[in-house]
Amino acid sequence: MDFRSRAFWLGLALAAIVAVSATVGSDAIGSLLFGSSRSPVSPILLAIVLGMVVTNTTGAARAGAAGLRFCSTTILRAGIVLLGFRLSLLSAGKFTLAALPFVIAAIVAAVLVVRLLGPRLGLSRRLAGLIAAGTGICGATAIVATAPLLRARQSEVGYAISCITVFGLAAMFGYPILAHAVFAGDPELVGLFLGASIHETAQVAGAGLMYEAQFGASSALETATVTKLVRNLGMLGLIPLAGVLFGGGEGRSGRASLSMIPWFVVGFAACSALRTAGDQGDQAFGLFDPELWRQAVGVLTRAAETCLLIAMAAVGLKSSFAGMRNIGLRPFLFGLFVAATVGGVSLILITQIGPAVLGLVGS
Repeated sequence: MDFRSRAFWLGLALAAIVAVSATVGSDAIGSLLFGSSRSPVSPILLAIVLGMVVTNTTGAARAGAAGLRFCSTTILRAGIVLLGFRLSLLSAGKFTLAALPFVIAAIVAAVLVVRLLGPRLGLSRRLAGLIAAGTGICGATAIVATAPLLRARQSEVGYAISCITVFGLAAMFGYPILAHAVFAGDPELVGLFLGASIHETAQVAGAGLMYEAQFGASSALETATVTKLVRNLGMLGLIPLAGVLFGGGEGRSGRASLSMIPWFVVGFAACSALRTAGDQGDQAFGLFDPELWRQAVGVLTRAAETCLLIAMAAVGLKSSFAGMRNIGLRPFLFGLFVAATVGGVSLILITQIGPAVLGLVGS
């Protein structure tokens, strides 16, 4: 990589400008349309869309190809490593055990449906893996983290994130009403369902806030947030698993399959372990003031989000509308079916055993 070339710095600057524009746009959508500081429309999605608009209407992206390549590879992998600091095994709170069976069921449902039906519908293994990660865990973040492991094309990443965003927005508006009707207004069961079935963390929070505003039950938001945190932890296991299931790893020996796990996934797990260790005790690692540790984690988390946003801006700048059109409507409909399956499995399971599980945790 020639750091002195004009193409490198032009591409880097272009990705940064698109990333900043996407952040401003996401915040504006949240505040102006939804009255919330947490927008349900991910800046990652806007970065991809804005990047595609720029690259399909101007020649700037071609002139900065070297810098865009650096953003979509090196900066992306660095962001995935730092993303581990968002995930502490101790952060989910008292409802962790209650949420666990429903989270596992949601993840297993997504992976099984995609694995069994995806090939029969003609989906590429890469796109199928992205849909499984996005619907099973945490939407755009999981897709971004899984994409390099699957060697997914830019058009596939953009397509998968667009699908997940559309499904999540629909669920954010519809699921609170459905949950209130099914669970007879029990806010903790409602929260379990919202956290286990909606993909994006911001959309889970939005659904919880809508439920609180409409039905006056604040505990639904708390339970939904905890359930989503537990679900996000699934990235630790599902990212390497996606490489085996959807990256062409079938039939390989255990040693060969382990060799598919690249350094950035190992770094991601290591950072999560470091975050967990630092959160224990009165002082982080017995050395640092807890407030100083929280500030450090905040800085590292924001750095991860910035890296991923710049990387996805570069992905958009390297994509074409024609590439997404060529993927067709079938994967979108299949993704909708997988998202509905995750919601349906969560709804049935929580209806059947949710009260008993909450009773065990509360006893």
